[in-house]
Amino acid sequence: MRRWLFRLLLALAVSAAMVGGGLVWAYGRLTVAGPSLGQSSAVIAKGMNSRAIAIALKEAGVIESPWLFLVDAWLSGRHGLQAGEYSFPAHASIATILDMMRHGQVVVHKFTLAEGLTVFQVEAQLRQAEGLTGTPSTPPDEGSLLPQTYHYSLGDSRDGLLSRMATAMNEALDGLWPKRAEGLPLSNKIEALVLASLVERETAVAEERPHVAAVFLNRLRQHMKLQSDPTVIFAVSNGEGFLDRPLSQKDLAINSPFNTYAVEGLPAGPICNPGLASLIAVLHPAQSDDLYFVADRSGGHAFAKSLAEHNRNVARLRQMEQGAIAAPSVHKAKSAH
Repeated sequence: MRRWLFRLLLALAVSAAMVGGGLVWAYGRLTVAGPSLGQSSAVIAKGMNSRAIAIALKEAGVIESPWLFLVDAWLSGRHGLQAGEYSFPAHASIATILDMMRHGQVVVHKFTLAEGLTVFQVEAQLRQAEGLTGTPSTPPDEGSLLPQTYHYSLGDSRDGLLSRMATAMNEALDGLWPKRAEGLPLSNKIEALVLASLVERETAVAEERPHVAAVFLNRLRQHMKLQSDPTVIFAVSNGEGFLDRPLSQKDLAINSPFNTYAVEGLPAGPICNPGLASLIAVLHPAQSDDLYFVADRSGGHAFAKSLAEHNRNVARLRQMEQGAIAAPSVHKAKSAH
């Protein structure tokens, strides 16, 4: 009996030693370089248990042994692994992998909303954006999205991203409107947004924006039609915001509340999503008495205070286009028609 008990205790001791040795060996592998030769990606879905996570990492080539991963996670107390898309560095150790997953260091995607895009164009780009889910439940209002770069994670919704863009625009307007220059012929921040969308589409030259804004504001004060070509393009294109041909006289006469050749004052709403620079230009315009502008060959515009001066600019620029005189070497601003 004693001999049998001794053998049992000896077997248990040997087994414990082997298990203990195995655990010590496993723990020692915690910081050993992993098998991946380069950056490796793995997607961990919500609801995955530890075993499923280990298998997914194995299949992605991030770890060699699911068993070793599970043991090391248990021994090191690294629990609470978060779901998401991960990009692990080359030769990432189990410790590195566990730490990244505990802290949710998921891949961050970027979506850049460029200035001057219409909602139609934004939605088209969002449909192509990788990692986003769903379709927008309702189209956002034109001009309601603030152009800038937004970050998101795999599985975020398109609705959620659009909501963040709209919140950013509201916050921008709320911050800028109270600090506006005095005497602007604008009743509220929405009118500022509408005018900023015209400025955005009229010029891509940053230093011209305050000057263009001043021209439009001067025309509003004098109850002159704004006569902005981009508003006609918006109307003719049914809000898409672009045409593959020049505007015609028929286009300029289109019956639309957005056509500023036909309506007095501002169009019925924004014609694009303007950037911060255009918003600031409208709320802090240049000091100018100009009432007109025309595109020159430099990418900028020539401004004028009177119709006679404007017509001279137009004639000179047409001569330049015909090669009668050399193009100016200095950028000029853009003005109302």
